[in-house]
Amino acid sequence: MEFGQRLKLLRNIKKTTQEELANFLGVGRPTIAGYETKGTQPSFEILEKIADFFDVSIDYLLGRSDIPKPYILDNDAASYKIFVEINNLSPESQKELEKLIELYKLRDIQKRNSETSDELTGLD
Repeated sequence: MEFGQRLKLLRNIKKTTQEELANFLGVGRPTIAGYETKGTQPSFEILEKIADFFDVSIDYLLGRSDIPKPYILDNDAASYKIFVEINNLSPESQKELEKLIELYKLRDIQKRNSETSDELTGLD
């Protein structure tokens, strides 16, 4: 994944507009748009600020690593990877996945309730 794609993905994850990011970095919104769509590369100073803003490594921003933070736990990295995959799905597929997640949550609740009931029955 290229820098511009990573930047846009991170903005979407953090629900940050180009304008908000531009204000934080002290640049104009067209500069952010250029990073995301025209392949424009930021200076190292701006790259550092972007990495700090999104709490990711510069290697991740530049596509040299798929792990946002080198010190991230394996479980967190796997969760992040899943999030990226979901973000790449069509809106229709994302809605279907939301429904599926709700079904799994209900199943887990039912399972916990059943286990709690069995434990309470064993107290008699």
